[in-house]
Amino acid sequence: PARSFRLVMAVAACGRLLWKSRGFVRAPARSTAASLLWSAFQSQRSRSTSLQPGYVPKTSLSAPPWPEVKLPDPEEEAEHHAEVVQKINNLIAAGQYGRLFAIVHFASRQRKVTNEDLILIQNFVDAECGDRIRLEKVLLVGSDDFTLIGKPLLGLDLVRIEATVIEKTDSSPKIWMKFWRRHRYRRKKIFIHPQTVLRINTIEIAPNLS
Repeated sequence: PARSFRLVMAVAACGRLLWKSRGFVRAPARSTAASLLWSAFQSQRSRSTSLQPGYVPKTSLSAPPWPEVKLPDPEEEAEHHAEVVQKINNLIAAGQYGRLFAIVHFASRQRKVTNEDLILIQNFVDAECGDRIRLEKVLLVGSDDFTLIGKPLLGLDLVRIEATVIEKTDSSPKIWMKFWRRHRYRRKKIFIHPQTVLRINTIEIAPNLS
């Protein structure tokens, strides 16, 4: 609308200059034509700026900037889930899933482990050397063809991971010292943490997924 308004004003100014240069007198019809043109411009401007009832402009508040996500049909999703579970059960029954790996939560840390791995735990484990323990907090288990993810943990009847305590020792001493010269101020602390070495023996998965 602003561009068309400037165009109309420029045409009107050129017409006035042309009439003045030729010595003509403005006729009443000229003023009538200009008024009609101006009224038409005002009506078009009001029509373009007026909003339709129920119209909401598309902004970042009315609509998100990302594309709309369409959720799948529940029936199709259930069929796809059944097909995937059946394929995984066939692989487990045939024993063709390869080497398993898992993400376990132990001693306030998450670790990726597989068979015959050695992991160092920076904590005390209430078990003697040679004892066999079970890692119950399993977040994920998978192989080359599939991956099972917990929400947040997998069930105890679904995955079983066992480890053996290999060694229990202490960490190397870490010295913390604070010194303030010319004030006879000196503080010294030595930190030693217990450590436990585990060997992952087996990662077993249930023979049939539900």
